[in-house]
Amino acid sequence: MTTVSPDPTDRTSGPLGALAAAGTSVWLDDLSRVTLTDNSLRDLITDRGVVGVTTNPAIFAKAMSTGTAYDAQLVSLRDGDSSAAEAVFAMAVDDVRDACDLFADVNRATDGVDGRVSLEVDPRLARDREATVSQALHLAAAVDRPDALMIKIPATEECLPAVTDVLAAGISVNVTLIFSVARYQQVMKAFIEGIAAARENGHDISRIHSVASFFVSRVDTEIDARLDAAGTPEAAALKGKAGIANARLAYDAFRTGLLENATWQELAEAGAHVQRPLWASTSVKNPEYPDTMYVVELAGPQTVNTMPLDTLTATADHGEVTGDRLTGRRDESWAVFEQLEEAGIELDDVFRVLEDEGVQKFVDAWTELLEAIGERL
Repeated sequence: MTTVSPDPTDRTSGPLGALAAAGTSVWLDDLSRVTLTDNSLRDLITDRGVVGVTTNPAIFAKAMSTGTAYDAQLVSLRDGDSSAAEAVFAMAVDDVRDACDLFADVNRATDGVDGRVSLEVDPRLARDREATVSQALHLAAAVDRPDALMIKIPATEECLPAVTDVLAAGISVNVTLIFSVARYQQVMKAFIEGIAAARENGHDISRIHSVASFFVSRVDTEIDARLDAAGTPEAAALKGKAGIANARLAYDAFRTGLLENATWQELAEAGAHVQRPLWASTSVKNPEYPDTMYVVELAGPQTVNTMPLDTLTATADHGEVTGDRLTGRRDESWAVFEQLEEAGIELDDVFRVLEDEGVQKFVDAWTELLEAIGERL
């Protein structure tokens, strides 16, 4: 796989360049064999300044269950008596490895901060610490691109210790399915403990990287439905505000809970890289909202925004990036939350529902994929 070498100091012009200048790395939330073989991913790196890729079970389900791109490998896997699960991971590992190679120059130019590709563990393991750790180690060894790969682990209560365990083993981690600031604070704690353990275990902590994937639009989808049910003008005026406010409060927690943490500062002095907030679920679900709102309103230093292609294209076309939109927004974001509570929105219940639904959606997509691949095998 031939790599590409964009200038990391001038990744692109226009809105995406302005986004990078504000401190937000542009990642693509999509990966398939087609985008690798038809050079469309390469073009996004060179023309759009894309510097990383995330995947999830739903993305692979869409990629692998349709078309002919995987047919030749499926024949080989069938002849080798592979199970559906073994076949899915074999194909995913190959795609992720090729993507890592494609981003190799970006990775080197940014000292491993970008040029990252994420691969998620089986979502059915979201409540199983030991199985998650075991599969994370297996996938990392199978891809064999330690400087580029990130293993995605869900931020469920059961798997937070798995985040620490995998980091302690020297493996970079993308902590996913974060919805609340309270859970994010636990994620940062697990991250610090993991990097500290990796150092104690003799790993070079300067080569371990992590992001915390904070989901945005799903928060608005859930809360907007509850605001509609409230049926008051005050509730209606709050629609579309919760997701951005929630992310901005997470960013404030990042600055005060991680950057100012004494243990973290000691690890940073020893060469550790900060765990950056990553904004996920950044496509709008309500067509009445601006299609770039979860990108331009969340621009800021030391962040990542992973976008589906349509959102990336919209941002490049007409996104109005006005610099840092995160720093110093704590008070106004808390005001939104106070108004939501006054409108009768039980935020703790919202975040519980979103986590449960998030896990189940990935499990459903994974199950459908296994059934589809089983039939094709």
